Amino acid sequence: MDAIQLLKADHKLVKGLLAELADTTERATKKRAELLHEIQVNLKAHTTIEEEIFYPAFKEAGKRAEAKMYFEALEEHRAAEDLVLPDLLQTDVGSVEFSGRAKVLKELIEHHAGEEEKEMFKDAKELLSAEELRDLGAQMETRKAEVIASFQ
Repeated sequence: MDAIQLLKADHKLVKGLLAELADTTERATKKRAELLHEIQVNLKAHTTIEEEIFYPAFKEAGKRAEAKMYFEALEEHRAAEDLVLPDLLQTDVGSVEFSGRAKVLKELIEHHAGEEEKEMFKDAKELLSAEELRDLGAQMETRKAEVIASFQ
């Protein structure tokens, strides 16, 4: 699987988990806790492989032209992973506040994934060869498995 296919699959997975979380009620505390954990693990694995492997390769291939997109993507990760997700993790899963914070995270991730898929991935296909994308994908799959295993 090449890097872009892997990242798109991650986007689909996390957006699906967030949609499932958004459809829960305050009474579904066990389900919310389980989904939140899955979201946390998969989001951490995804942002790690993007930041450590894909983004640097993308930035290097594009030199200055892609720098703005690169830094914007990093900031969106920071907003989701360092601001919204920690608040959500500290919120009572049975509360109304949880629903609101989960919705904000969902919207942030959907926006971020949409921009990447429409802009960054399109540019990456032009800047990187199919072989480079496959090599990046292999590196990313290995690193992703390591991150997920660290949560066990």
